[in-house]
Amino acid sequence: MDRTVKLGVVGLGGRGNGLLDTLFCIKNVEIKMICDLYEDRVEKGLEKINSDETRKAWNCTGTTNYHEVIANPEVEAVVVFTSWTSHIEIAVATMKAGKRVAMEVGGATSIENCWKLVHTSEDTGVPCMLLENCCYGRYEMAVLNMIKQGVFGEIIHCEGGYEHDLRDEISCGIENRHYRYDHYRFRNGENYPTHELGPIAKHLNINRGNRMLSLVSMASKSRGLHDWIVRNKGEEDPTAQTVFNQGDVVTTMIKCANGETISLRLDTSLPRPYSRGGRVQGTRGIWMEINNSIYLEGVSPKAHEWEPFDPYFEKYEHPLWVKYQKDGLVGGHDGMDYLVLSAFVESVARQTPPPIDVYDAAAWMCITTLSEQSIALGSAPVAIPDFTDGRWMTREPAQDTIYRLDEIPQVTE
Repeated sequence: MDRTVKLGVVGLGGRGNGLLDTLFCIKNVEIKMICDLYEDRVEKGLEKINSDETRKAWNCTGTTNYHEVIANPEVEAVVVFTSWTSHIEIAVATMKAGKRVAMEVGGATSIENCWKLVHTSEDTGVPCMLLENCCYGRYEMAVLNMIKQGVFGEIIHCEGGYEHDLRDEISCGIENRHYRYDHYRFRNGENYPTHELGPIAKHLNINRGNRMLSLVSMASKSRGLHDWIVRNKGEEDPTAQTVFNQGDVVTTMIKCANGETISLRLDTSLPRPYSRGGRVQGTRGIWMEINNSIYLEGVSPKAHEWEPFDPYFEKYEHPLWVKYQKDGLVGGHDGMDYLVLSAFVESVARQTPPPIDVYDAAAWMCITTLSEQSIALGSAPVAIPDFTDGRWMTREPAQDTIYRLDEIPQVTE
């Protein structure tokens, strides 16, 4: 990085606490203030920071009021790791204070909030970044490299999913102060779309030459959480009486302006191994994450037979991951957390646009609200807003840094 970036951190729950450790690994970062609604989390965060003599010199302070973080003159940018419903509120307040902000992922609760996020960034001229770490996954980035080189031909269809057994996390939400519990009680839709949609959107040039037009969502019945609670917490536990509105499996289909289709799956309330369910299919081949396989017409050894994907890393490893593996992997989620946070820190240090901008954030997060509407209307088609107001057709390419996602970077430093 070019200079030291002084951050404020808001949200120190399970995710925020882990990302705090990752921020410690990024050079030229100082954390000047931390915040959480719960005092014990703030105290734990300060203890962690002050346990190291170098970090102790940051003179970091703590608060339970995020407005104090934003107002702190030593904080130049804020990272938001709070619950889903507060991301946009805190990001908007931060931009109005003239400070850059990056926020963790999650689904939006209203289209109005998505527009508020976009309009605040446009009116203030302050960038906002969505911290979608899966855009920086090794497989996703290698596939991006192959797409840009035309290996799959013209892309026709993409799939992805948030397929993650979260029954214990959701069902124990009250005692663990975890926000997912209420969302599964009261809502029913694609509540966590960006892990799968983020990489797909970059694969399909969404908001830069393409956009999503409409969606249709369908939800299954809800049984998985109740079954888990009865078997693991007992029929007498208060949560055993909870009626969960969220369907166990939600499927969402999206149509794009350039003719591609996207299929998303939410599957978090039933037993299963973790998967992001990635699939990219074009006129010359197909990649599937679920079985780590690929088939390229005229290239794969046998016609109509899968082959392992990993050997393709030798030729198509993304330049960022070439550098990353040379320097050494850092942080959680196979290193993706470190990369997405580093991308934000670089954009702050150099005062450049972030690689996942406010238009991406609004377009990806709005899928939650729209899928709820579609399901409530009997799986009716619902239009997806154009948050760029038509600029998607002519937007300039993103700045050429190692973290760019619209094209393969030319830089190697």
